[in-house]
Amino acid sequence: MYAVFESGGKQHRVQEGEVLKLEKIELGTGETLEFDKIMLVGEGDSVKVGQPLVEGAKVTAEVLSQGRHDKINIIKFKRRKHHMKRAGHRQWYTEVKITGISG
Repeated sequence: MYAVFESGGKQHRVQEGEVLKLEKIELGTGETLEFDKIMLVGEGDSVKVGQPLVEGAKVTAEVLSQGRHDKINIIKFKRRKHHMKRAGHRQWYTEVKITGISG
């Protein structure tokens, strides 16, 4: 069974037992959360597509950890102008494990 849900402005296709990194969610390690913006639920040949959401469908997940992605270097450079600007960014994430899909 698989589902497509929305979290943090992005859509994710998941199966039960899958581990993924989402935009930061303010929850502690070991807590559970439910996603209710489910766009699609499928199992074998049967697929339920929402318009825009599937009624009564839920995806439950357990928070494994909080962390930060690798550093991304940003460089702004103008040739022949003696101008170069450097910056870095590390995005926060929440690592979750999908524990159940219903719908």
